[in-house]
Amino acid sequence: MPKSRNQYSADQKVAILRRHLIDRIPIAELCDEYKIHPTMFYQWQAQFFENGSAAFARKTNRAVTHRQKTIERLVAKLQRKNEVESELMEAHLQLKKELGEL
Repeated sequence: MPKSRNQYSADQKVAILRRHLIDRIPIAELCDEYKIHPTMFYQWQAQFFENGSAAFARKTNRAVTHRQKTIERLVAKLQRKNEVESELMEAHLQLKKELGEL
C-alpha cells in the first residue's frame, strides 16, 4: 500500500517552524508529530529565511501597486470624460449650424 503524502499549506509550514524557533520544540518531535522527514523541515526553514525579506517588502509594493492602479483608473476616467465632452461639443455645433445660428 503506497504512503499518502501530507500537503501542508504555507501557513501550516510557518506554524511548524514557529513552534521550533519560538517554543523551542526539538525538530525530532515536530517531525514525528507531523510525519515529515527532518530534511523537509530544513528545506522549509531555508526557504523561510531566504524569502523572509518578502514579508516586509510586500507591504510597500502593495501600496505602490494600489496607488498606481488608482492613478491609471483616474487617468482613464479623465480621458473618457474628455472624449464624451468632445462628442457633445461636436453635436452642439452641428445643431447650431442646422438651426442657422452659426
